[in-house]
Amino acid sequence: MEINLKDITPDIRKLYDIKNVLHDQEWLKAADDFDIYFMYRGLEEKDGIRYDITVIPSAMLGSEFVKTKGHYHVGEYGEVYTVLEGEAIYLMSRLAGSRVAGQKTDEIIIEDAYAVKAQKGDIVIIPALYGHVTINPSQTKELKMANWVSPQCKSDYSLYEKMQGACYYYLTTGWTKNSNYKQVPELRFEEPLKSLPENLNFLKQG
Repeated sequence: MEINLKDITPDIRKLYDIKNVLHDQEWLKAADDFDIYFMYRGLEEKDGIRYDITVIPSAMLGSEFVKTKGHYHVGEYGEVYTVLEGEAIYLMSRLAGSRVAGQKTDEIIIEDAYAVKAQKGDIVIIPALYGHVTINPSQTKELKMANWVSPQCKSDYSLYEKMQGACYYYLTTGWTKNSNYKQVPELRFEEPLKSLPENLNFLKQG
């Protein structure tokens, strides 16, 4: 689906909007605010599925590669991403008990965490009940990606804010665990899909 974004006004996520989820808090103290990524929501809607595009320019957040804020879906909604330009890492995690809002910090246990590295044309499915963060792992290339999601799906950012990000950070030195979590499994890796599922009706389930 070809869409010209030039004349469309995006929602903009700035550095200070995601300051609570960054690894390098020392770097943040001296950092000026700037635009981190751009969200073009509701560009199309077909058969009850919304089509969005997100653009994440290359940047370093101190020692950490630029990323989205991260969220869980309210309800059992999945999501499907396609990398349009550049490369991406999708970091996904599932909570034991699958609770998000109102959960005490010392009760938060991650039962599964995995990452998918994707290139242009690759497809990644975010399963229901998995929180997710998207990382642009390039210091030179912009990441442009599309997603399909139910318009009824709402995002909950509270756990990522409370825990200073996901259970892993992707740094210039590689993956490192977020010590704010009581229990984090070893990170596993999955391969992306090479084609979009013919039927996206599973995204309507919540």
